[in-house]
Amino acid sequence: MIIVTGATGKLGRQVVERLLARVPADQVGVSVRDPQKAQALADRGVRVRRGSFTDADSLAHAFEGASQVLIVSVDRMGEECVEQHRTAIEGAVAAGARRLVYTSQMGAGASSHFQACRDHAATEEALHASGVPFTSLRNGFYATSAVDFLGHAWESGRVALPADGPVSWTAHADLAEAAAAVLADEGCFDGPTPPLTGGQALTFEDIARVATEVTGRPLSRTVAPDDRFREQLVDDGVPAETADRLLGIFAASRAGEFAAVDPTLAKLIGREPVSLGTVLREQLSRS
Repeated sequence: MIIVTGATGKLGRQVVERLLARVPADQVGVSVRDPQKAQALADRGVRVRRGSFTDADSLAHAFEGASQVLIVSVDRMGEECVEQHRTAIEGAVAAGARRLVYTSQMGAGASSHFQACRDHAATEEALHASGVPFTSLRNGFYATSAVDFLGHAWESGRVALPADGPVSWTAHADLAEAAAAVLADEGCFDGPTPPLTGGQALTFEDIARVATEVTGRPLSRTVAPDDRFREQLVDDGVPAETADRLLGIFAASRAGEFAAVDPTLAKLIGREPVSLGTVLREQLSRS
């Protein structure tokens, strides 16, 4: 049985949907913190069990009978994040899974400027140490994050952000399709994958131009000094530690950590990845 964790989250939910197009429902299980939120999957024949990365005992039940476990990385940073991933890895190994699949990120490395990439690197070390074959999906940066950074720029006509470098923004839907393909073809990648990226690496100046084309409203990009940007975040109620980590994204992009464009994602999903313009158009239509 293939177990997908975080199956009610933005990425995990889409992975399950695409996996169900490839394998029978009775071969898919999900581990979720709140099974009620996954009732629709249960109604379709998917095994739904409660499992939490903060509760090792719950994972023994959630991962029972697993052939593969997809560990969807948690939406946190720092040692707490890595500890939760280690708990999930240990739980999957104890359950007898013969392969672990993990949602990592392009740029994962111990010396990255971005905390999340350092956390992914530490988790990949734990996967190596587990002794079980694994695939680490080096996902491109979520395209929806670019939209989030634009914030209320539509009202002012400009977006003020720290200096950045090119980033290979990638759609959740494409990354979910790739994860499902890897799970359905067990062993097609051993260890970390090449970067799973969209077809272009764009700076925020590029994004402002794309946004102008999509909306028909002029949007200009201005550079805010790092310290001023951090100060504004803190003034808006963002915790200082979180503000520092957000700045790490810009420092990492300036260092070229997210600039790679690779054909692997397109090969996995059998088509060209969704463009940032398409994601932007979809997000604006929902707002």
